[in-house]
Amino acid sequence: MSGFNKVVNSYEEAMEGLEDGMTVIAGGFGLCGIPENLIAQIKTMKTKDLTVVSNNCGVDGFGLGILLEDRQVKKMISSYVGENALFEKQLLAGELEVELTPQGTLAEKMRAGGAGIPAFYTATGYGTPVGDGKEVREFNDRKYIMEESITGDFAIVKGWKADTYGNVVYRDTAQNFNPMAATAGKITVVEVEEIVEPGELNPAEIHTPGIYVNRVIKGTFEKRIEQRTVRQG
Repeated sequence: MSGFNKVVNSYEEAMEGLEDGMTVIAGGFGLCGIPENLIAQIKTMKTKDLTVVSNNCGVDGFGLGILLEDRQVKKMISSYVGENALFEKQLLAGELEVELTPQGTLAEKMRAGGAGIPAFYTATGYGTPVGDGKEVREFNDRKYIMEESITGDFAIVKGWKADTYGNVVYRDTAQNFNPMAATAGKITVVEVEEIVEPGELNPAEIHTPGIYVNRVIKGTFEKRIEQRTVRQG
């Protein structure tokens, strides 16, 4: 079973094959559960003209935001601009193509892409600019717009634990977009805090089966908090 070992030992190996113009799907929500070291490797590689699909684009100087600094991202498909001033600036200046997508629709686009479903209908966005130019159908006296699913050349994902076969467990809210993103990449790379041997993970607790995962790497993480809120003493 040694051929099932998906562990790589360097971030260079983890992101091998990423080229200019590719589409990258990234898990995470804000700064929670983001594949921060894989993003840093993309910056190091200086890969450009990327289409990046993620709930948002990190913050200035951290997460996906660092890819905006050298204009490596051509297009963002995300649900909101968030706390990133550089993202906002490039968007308003017309320097970055942005496709804003309702959050639930974005999650379903990834899930459907990973399931081999090319498109689906949703009521979300009907009658708004989100629905402009999209096919409309009526089901049970309600209007729905057709949304196409999303797949990527790479999916980069942050997990908590994985075994060497690529089975992944996420911790608490770090599940967010990570499980959907993991299914939607032609090459899925997962960075985790701990790698264990096969059989050590409870099968009932595995969130992403190893069939979806191509590479696993163990990293160390800053886990920066986007908005720190503390109770007054």
